[in-house]
Amino acid sequence: MKIQLINGPNLNLLGKREPEVYGNESFDSFFPKLQAQFPQVQLAYFQSNVEGELINKIQEVGFEVDGIILNAGGYTHTSVAISDAIAAVPAPTLEVHISNLYKREEFRHKSILSKSCVGMISGLGLQGYALAIQYFLSKSTP
Repeated sequence: MKIQLINGPNLNLLGKREPEVYGNESFDSFFPKLQAQFPQVQLAYFQSNVEGELINKIQEVGFEVDGIILNAGGYTHTSVAISDAIAAVPAPTLEVHISNLYKREEFRHKSILSKSCVGMISGLGLQGYALAIQYFLSKSTP
């Protein structure tokens, strides 16, 4: 099984940025733990602060992988273009958010991406990524 993780803007600052919201661990230190937890899954990771680069990555991998785990950061609430890219590829996308969107500012309560995703995990910290992988694994077993 091949799964692509894609993180959007400001998620390169995990571990430094608002630790009361996002925790103290960087994604670079977390990703090897995910790989060790799921050795049967071929995991790849990409992060960009640029909307077009996120769209390019979705289009690049969306015909090859078994699933995409996407945390689009602030683009979650604004990007019709990312939603369209998700809808354009056959790989199912699961939306993940480290913080609970519904405990934050009102504008964060609406995801433009959700209509194109198979589901959303929100508010469970970095553990949400592991739960997303477990979801894809459960869908691949008969």
